[in-house]
Amino acid sequence: MSELVLVHDYLLVLRGAERTFAAMADVWPDAPIATLLYDEAGTEGRFAARKVSTSQLQLLRVRQGHFRRAMPFFPSAARRLPTGGAQCIVSSSSAFAHGVRKPHGATHVCYCHSPFRYAWHAQDYALAEVPAPARPALRALLRRQRAFDRRAAQAVDQYIANGRLTRERIRRFWGRDAPVVHPPVEVDGFYSREPDDYVLFVGELLRHKRPELAIEAASAAGRRIKVVGSGPELRRLQARYGRRVDFLGRVDDDRLRRLYARAAALVMPSVEEFGIAAVEAQAAGCPVVAIDAGGARETVIPGRTGLLVPNGDSSGLARALRTDLTLFDAEEIRANAQRFAHAVFESRLLEIVETTRERSSRVPRRGRFRRGGLPVTRPTAPRC
Repeated sequence: MSELVLVHDYLLVLRGAERTFAAMADVWPDAPIATLLYDEAGTEGRFAARKVSTSQLQLLRVRQGHFRRAMPFFPSAARRLPTGGAQCIVSSSSAFAHGVRKPHGATHVCYCHSPFRYAWHAQDYALAEVPAPARPALRALLRRQRAFDRRAAQAVDQYIANGRLTRERIRRFWGRDAPVVHPPVEVDGFYSREPDDYVLFVGELLRHKRPELAIEAASAAGRRIKVVGSGPELRRLQARYGRRVDFLGRVDDDRLRRLYARAAALVMPSVEEFGIAAVEAQAAGCPVVAIDAGGARETVIPGRTGLLVPNGDSSGLARALRTDLTLFDAEEIRANAQRFAHAVFESRLLEIVETTRERSSRVPRRGRFRRGGLPVTRPTAPRC
């Protein structure tokens, strides 16, 4: 039996949430890991030396390209993830991991990247991705997911939010409060070079990431754009823009560092809960042109490390990209990125987990809307 168990939704690739979880795993190097699905190759061997337990869904050999088909089964599978009688669970959740069942008397601290976006604040995107005849069934599935989330939220002793936007959503949807601890970024691995004339988009090619907006803005500004990432939207975007845009797919860390180092700017067209790419770009001295909302307000200093464009201003990104982006000071941009170094994240995470464990051992838990000795408000939720 391990005193502490780490839990993550699924470990199939190594993107922002998984890299954050890897940093969490470094804080407790001997702790076992539980996850719904695991792909050692897809996560580049980052967890190969760890004890990783999975749900029974692992038998289906589900991988990143089609794991969404198993979504109806994820909540119940998360409830059954093995925790081995641990005294403390530290989960990393964008959807399901916060619903893991904890042993009697244990403490559960959840680092929340976002409430499950398709069930809460991005339902329209989810419904748009399926044929019209399938939408009633998807609406029912999302209602069940919201019910699962509400139950899970009342059993978590302490949430941690990755940014102010996530904190607000946790409060609004689940009636819980959460301190903000920004995700860690490998800021020391980046470097700056004389910028080229291209701009970058870095991220999963999903509708809610709005890669098309970045491409259109770059085109309107007369700039080349390189798109790093893959996903469901890739083929459609290639068919429409293939001759004008460099679609690079997934790239390794070394190539990504080279791309950041030479980019005139990173374009962030969607509202991100945090936006690790924005910090990576700044660590390379690359300014960020982003929507003035969400995590960009916490990571970008307007006029000094990038430009923020009002959300809803359809031509704002293009106007920003037409400006002289060479006027930014690369060293000032790099200095700003240091606020998000690993050591800062790890120190705050450990402090909150230990404080929550101490508090949970002292304070009796009473009342439906009270957990870990902290009063919470009744949640409000969207309906569909």
